[in-house]
Amino acid sequence: MLCVITLCSQWLYAQKRTMGVEEMFRLADEQSKSIQTYKTGKDAADEALKTAKVQRLPDVNLSVSLSYWGNGKLWDRDFSNGMKIDMPHLGNNFALEAQQVIYAGGAISSGIRQAELNKQLAELDWQKNIQEIRFLLIGNYLDLYKLDNQILVLQKNLELTERLLDNMLARREQGTVLKNDITRYELQKEQINLQLIKVKDNRKILNHQLVTTLHLPEETEIFPDTTLLMKQMDTLTEADWHTIAATNNISLQQLQATVGINEQKVKQERSERLPHISLVAAEHLDGPITIEVPVLDNNFNYWFVGVGIKYNLSSLFKNNRKLKQARLNVRRAEEQYQLAQEQVENAVQAGYTNFLTAFTDLHTQENSVKLANENYAVTSNRYQNEMALLTDMLDASNMKLSADLGLVDARINVIYNYYKMKYITHTL
Repeated sequence: MLCVITLCSQWLYAQKRTMGVEEMFRLADEQSKSIQTYKTGKDAADEALKTAKVQRLPDVNLSVSLSYWGNGKLWDRDFSNGMKIDMPHLGNNFALEAQQVIYAGGAISSGIRQAELNKQLAELDWQKNIQEIRFLLIGNYLDLYKLDNQILVLQKNLELTERLLDNMLARREQGTVLKNDITRYELQKEQINLQLIKVKDNRKILNHQLVTTLHLPEETEIFPDTTLLMKQMDTLTEADWHTIAATNNISLQQLQATVGINEQKVKQERSERLPHISLVAAEHLDGPITIEVPVLDNNFNYWFVGVGIKYNLSSLFKNNRKLKQARLNVRRAEEQYQLAQEQVENAVQAGYTNFLTAFTDLHTQENSVKLANENYAVTSNRYQNEMALLTDMLDASNMKLSADLGLVDARINVIYNYYKMKYITHTL
């Protein structure tokens, strides 16, 4: 039983999980607290739209009251000759009133349209947050991939260094290698070990950030999908990326919705300067009848239907400034949209240029690795034949290590710049 508990605890302590990009995005969509917050905001905006549409329905008021009436008092106009008036003590009132707005200068329709645009904004905020979370995750994910490859390269170079040290120790016994040479290579081994420890620590930090964002068990250890470097990337031109950005960039869509909202506010301000027309209907049942003296202890029922017109004359001189302000807000929103278009265009151009530069860097690093490996092989062979100095061997080893790490970084940078282009165009 103790052995089973020990094995289970070890399994729970470190759950290794190989995760692809799409699976990571799916988990983020389902479990990210940030995304859930924006989704709740989207649901609230949907309810606000339903509330705005309800304004088209008629207003219906019902009132019922039961009261106790005290006796009245009657005087002449000079308050002389007062006399008591007996009153029926039980009073009742029933009223049912309905009102249907048939014209409000477009205020109701404008309010509904604003609610629709606010709902669209909330949905765009939610989608934009998804894009931001995904881009943050892909950055950490690729950094994790980069660190894993750095660990492999460092371990490989560490093995080469250890084999070379074993060879040097054997030659030391033969008296062909100085103690100082061995010390210098041992120092290089310690430096590689230190670098390896730093890389592993950085990996722990990034792994924890990913696990926290995805709300996975704390002991989960994520490993990127090793087939990622073989991913087929869309071969699009810069013009294609510009077209995609113009269609899909969420920031541009948000500013378009903002322009629409401000246009509806202009309509609302205009509606204040127009008459409001309503159909009205009412049913009343009151008692007693107090317009007669003596008071009649009867119920009086009456009803009416009609058309009501309300016109706020003060709006003709009060709403001018508000209407001008609303129009300026429309103009400002349009200018912000045009500015955002320029910024998105610049971002696409810069991102595409960096994307092409990443390919150039990759080809350069591939050649660097090829040359570094050839140089290392030649130098190692010359050193074993005592035709090269230890410093030459150290330089060749450092050059190989730097080239191997540079190649890993270059491959990851190509993928990162590809996903950055998808983020700029909001198609992640």
